[in-house]
Amino acid sequence: MAVETTRRAATADAGGGDSGAARAGGRGTGNETGRTGGSESASSGTGGRGGAVAGLRRAAQVHWYAWAMVAPVVAVIATIVGYPLLRGVWLSLTDADEANVERVIGVNHLPATYRFTGLDNYEAILGDSVFWDRLGWTVVWTVGCVGVTFLLGLTLAVMLNRQVRGRSFYRIGMIVPWGIPAFVSVFAWKMLFNEKNGLLNKVLDGGGIEAVPWLGDPVWAKVAVIAVNVWLGVPFMIVAMLGALQGIPGELYEAAEMDGAGPWQRFRNITLPGVRSVSSTVVLLSTIWTFNMFPVIYLLTRGGPEDSTEILVTYAFRLSFINSPRDYATSAAWGVLILVLLSLFTVVYRRTLRRQGEVW
Repeated sequence: MAVETTRRAATADAGGGDSGAARAGGRGTGNETGRTGGSESASSGTGGRGGAVAGLRRAAQVHWYAWAMVAPVVAVIATIVGYPLLRGVWLSLTDADEANVERVIGVNHLPATYRFTGLDNYEAILGDSVFWDRLGWTVVWTVGCVGVTFLLGLTLAVMLNRQVRGRSFYRIGMIVPWGIPAFVSVFAWKMLFNEKNGLLNKVLDGGGIEAVPWLGDPVWAKVAVIAVNVWLGVPFMIVAMLGALQGIPGELYEAAEMDGAGPWQRFRNITLPGVRSVSSTVVLLSTIWTFNMFPVIYLLTRGGPEDSTEILVTYAFRLSFINSPRDYATSAAWGVLILVLLSLFTVVYRRTLRRQGEVW
């Protein structure tokens, strides 16, 4: 009985297969072929979308924990960075100021009445000599601070990388300025720079030198703010350069010394190439930080005397929080221009490093 049942099933399968083959043969002619091709294409497209969805589903199943851990960070960044950025860009395209923004006075709620003005703010800023004067000093300030900070940091790092007595003590001493809040350091320097009672002028007076108007003269004020910013930035540069120097194999110096290379040759051919990758990164970071270094300028000189030390970011702050009425739209436009300048600098800097063989 079982043999008979198996034989009938085999016969039915064979019949079905013939029929299927016949139907397949029929599809191979005429319009049937086109319909079949279209059907197969549609099936393939559906399969592609289905494959993508399946891939996402598999990725979610495998990496769901990583996505869950990253999601809060992404949400926070989007909230505290993305929203203010978009809000600032929008305000820069309006004529918003203290008199026409939404506000509440007592029990009265006054709606916003500012209007969209397009690129008028940018045209006004770029056509004003104030912007170019501030930009010129900001570039000088940034280049001066970063250049001096890098040279001092590298020099001190090379010295501290040697086997000298008390090296740990010196290293800790160099890091101390980094651990002090910036505003405390700036206020301390402000007392030192005091023209009448400051320590610096008392030392000069002891040597028979006339007192220097550190914060009262435009030129000396620029020297003072650069000196304070360098003092704040050198510890970071020392730490970064020390890490880079300790990554250079000592065998290179030993081999070069055996070949008769002098100190300057070893520094130029071994040390500088060895710290190049770290240097490129810290120079970029220092440039961005210094370009937007608000505390040193504002707390030490408030942009004076006669706006001589005012940089772009402090002037934007002045427009939005000091001048009356507060010009939020123009301040936002200044902020957007600062962001554009730093973005362009980063792109050019990165392309330059790539051409030099640095990997980013």
